[in-house]
Amino acid sequence: MKVSRQILNALLVEAADAFTRECCGILMGEEDAIISIHPAKNVHPRPESHFEIDPQALIDAHREARQGGPQVLGYYHSHPNGLARPSATDEAMATGQGLIWAIIAADRVTFWREGDARFAALPYVVSPR
Repeated sequence: MKVSRQILNALLVEAADAFTRECCGILMGEEDAIISIHPAKNVHPRPESHFEIDPQALIDAHREARQGGPQVLGYYHSHPNGLARPSATDEAMATGQGLIWAIIAADRVTFWREGDARFAALPYVVSPR
């Protein structure tokens, strides 16, 4: 998978700005490359420990994809507790569709692919743009 330094930096800034709450949003791209992110409002009643992407943001992202824009590749959120790996809650929320999840914590971004049973760490290459 490929991701730009610009996108990684945007994810880190968003997580820092949201701290002590979880930020969240949608990863957009083509094939094996994340080319943009769509920040979304975290509408979960306990945003300090959970996330729920605003449903309108999901509708808008899927509409953009259907109209020829980048595809929805997955989701991102931060872990203010500093653990950059999927939590038990994340595992329970996974759809099993092979989506990409980015987790931002402790000034780093990790990527994961959801599977039928668990998440698998997803290696990535930082592209120059």
